[in-house]
Amino acid sequence: MIRVAAVGDIHMGLDSQGLLRPAFDTLPGCADLLLLAGDLTRHGTPEEARVVAEEVGGLPVPVVAVLGNHDHHDEKPEEVAAVLRAAGVRVLEGQSTVVEVDGARIGVAGTKGFGGGFVGRSGSEFGEPLMKEFIRYSRRCADGLRTALDELAGQGCGTRVALTHFSPVPDTLAGEPPEIYPFLGSYLLAEAIDTAGADLAVHGHAHAGTEHGMTSGGVPVRNVAQPVIRRAFSVYHLHGHEVPTTASTPVGTSVGTFG
Repeated sequence: MIRVAAVGDIHMGLDSQGLLRPAFDTLPGCADLLLLAGDLTRHGTPEEARVVAEEVGGLPVPVVAVLGNHDHHDEKPEEVAAVLRAAGVRVLEGQSTVVEVDGARIGVAGTKGFGGGFVGRSGSEFGEPLMKEFIRYSRRCADGLRTALDELAGQGCGTRVALTHFSPVPDTLAGEPPEIYPFLGSYLLAEAIDTAGADLAVHGHAHAGTEHGMTSGGVPVRNVAQPVIRRAFSVYHLHGHEVPTTASTPVGTSVGTFG
């Protein structure tokens, strides 16, 4: 059994020092790795990234992250990622990483992703150059995710997780105004996940959304935005390709069992 802790949208600022570290210090007792699903900072400044780095640096479990739209706001995403990497965080964008857990290999493929909408109500690469680039950027993110998942399969990872900030499905957006769904995710991410295969997809971004969803191909999707899970992190137990069920949770965490 592989225990995956995940949270997104922690939005840390200069006044957030020490806010989450006490909860993260409990991770070794309940999780094998921590996934951060973007929007780790409020405005994407390197100074805010250093606060995040102090919260997760030196943890005894691997930390894997993608950036979110907030982490791009100051137009210094490379600097934000560099600060996090210096603290030992594996920051992914169209890339993958492998974590060893008791002899098992769990692969994580990550991308921020982008918007565009969902089947039947999505943008297309047509019209003005800006609109074309909007959707092409979404497609590039999805293509990077698919390639990273394929690479993990080639490396013999029996368990694979897709980590994004934007949502791959509309299920986990329930609670958000339908008018803004195109800005919360893209079906292209779900297509990439279903094509390459994964055991779990984790995202954030939709603060008023819903935790549980699924791709059309049957991959469980979890919205781990902190305003949704209302915990420092949620924990999911992975048993290959089985169906997730809900389990009782201790204070400070939320647990879902796959199997």
